[in-house]
Amino acid sequence: MPPANLTNDTIVAISTPPGRGGIGIVRLSGPEARRIAEPLLMLRHPLEAGRARFARVIEASGDLKTHVSESRRGAPAAEGDRPVVVLDEAVVTFFAAPNSYTTEDVVEIAAHAAPVLLEQLLRQCMAAGARLAEPGEFTQRAFLAGRLDLAQAEAVLSLIDATTLAQARTAARQLGGGLSLQVQPVKRSLIELIAALEAGVDFAEDDLDLMADEEIVRRMREIEGPLRRLEESFAYGRLLREGFRLAIVGRPNAGKSSLFNRLIGRDRAIVTAQPGTTRDPVSERLQMAGVPVELIDTAGLRATADEAESYGIAKSREAMAEADLVLLVVAANEALHAEDLAAMEGADGRKLIVAVNKVDLVKGQGEELDVLERISRWSGGFRSRFPSGMTNKTQERLHARVAVVATSAVDGTGIEELRQAILEALEAVPPPADTVPLTNLRQHEAVTKALQALDSAQAGMQATVPHEMLLLDLHECLKALDELTGTTHTEEILNLIFSSFCIGK
Repeated sequence: MPPANLTNDTIVAISTPPGRGGIGIVRLSGPEARRIAEPLLMLRHPLEAGRARFARVIEASGDLKTHVSESRRGAPAAEGDRPVVVLDEAVVTFFAAPNSYTTEDVVEIAAHAAPVLLEQLLRQCMAAGARLAEPGEFTQRAFLAGRLDLAQAEAVLSLIDATTLAQARTAARQLGGGLSLQVQPVKRSLIELIAALEAGVDFAEDDLDLMADEEIVRRMREIEGPLRRLEESFAYGRLLREGFRLAIVGRPNAGKSSLFNRLIGRDRAIVTAQPGTTRDPVSERLQMAGVPVELIDTAGLRATADEAESYGIAKSREAMAEADLVLLVVAANEALHAEDLAAMEGADGRKLIVAVNKVDLVKGQGEELDVLERISRWSGGFRSRFPSGMTNKTQERLHARVAVVATSAVDGTGIEELRQAILEALEAVPPPADTVPLTNLRQHEAVTKALQALDSAQAGMQATVPHEMLLLDLHECLKALDELTGTTHTEEILNLIFSSFCIGK
């Protein structure tokens, strides 16, 4: 990426997604944005800041760096004996510096989203002196100009990538400065403490009243509280951003793929009576309670000599190991197998849902209760959910991590109860109260570094170290908070963040 502080050039990019559509936008930003755009347009009225203008997009010719359209009044334009070719009609908006997204002059040409047209318009802008923008360069310029801080800039990408309304709401709060506003009072308190300690060190011989140790400790704890809550918010923020992985595991023909199709509401996975139909994991994303959930249908767990099936089973175990929640499917009309018990053990302390499937085959026979009781003895207790009237068995004690649901993928028995069990697992990570959560690893690492430095300072107070040593830790804490909002930054950090943006944003 070119040096981030070069704002004397003008950049251009297509700011809408690739493909055909109703509207496609070509965006220019920089001191020459208006001069470059005007020769490509037949304008009824001159461009005016903050006003949208109707225009015809023309195929300019000759020296585009000096050519100026003579058709602003809507009269047919010509260059010599050659008539101007009109390519499209567009709405053009001019934003004059500093009242724009980048704080530079910005021109946005909203034409029809024909890829060949937008590409031609882009090439004409480049021929007239604009440079093709790098990924995220428009937002990077906004950050370098002080219009956005780093947390807000990251929120732009989060908002673009949002797939659920909850993700969009959180990104919008960050884009509005919510995260930065939470950090500001903490930084202010930290700076006041640093200033007081430095004054005591600098004027130690001038009979200046030093801050009492009890007051220093109290102030440190006041700073720690909000930072600790912010750090803890990452559990929910990460779940909200990356989603929740649910692996559906079990023996062949237990009904995993049928339950998978029921949960997503369509026939996505192949279902046959032949065991071992699913070889590669099949995944589908949906949202539950505003959180993106990835359901993964896996190959049946069993011993097999088939090479392809063995590979699929290995992938199943990988999916189970990486999942946040495991849904074990067992057949109500079969005894528990060693693979079922191994899958329970493989949940490794995570929340486990056991779906006792195919209960439509054993209704009224009591066989499903035998399976449930065996699971109960293994797990030490669970809560069973049955549709009303199906059984007289009362709900038993809920085990810390095992929930059992009786289901039938054939007639829909227990499907809503299964969804509720999944939702309860999601609710085990509640949204933080009155806190805009951290949503990416960089933010979390910055807050963690700040807390580590503060912990070191608090330990120093207990060890009665000199205030000069405390100040080293407190300055490290302040530096970490500055990294969170981008008050201090390195070129490597900026390149890493903005390179993940799409071109044109």
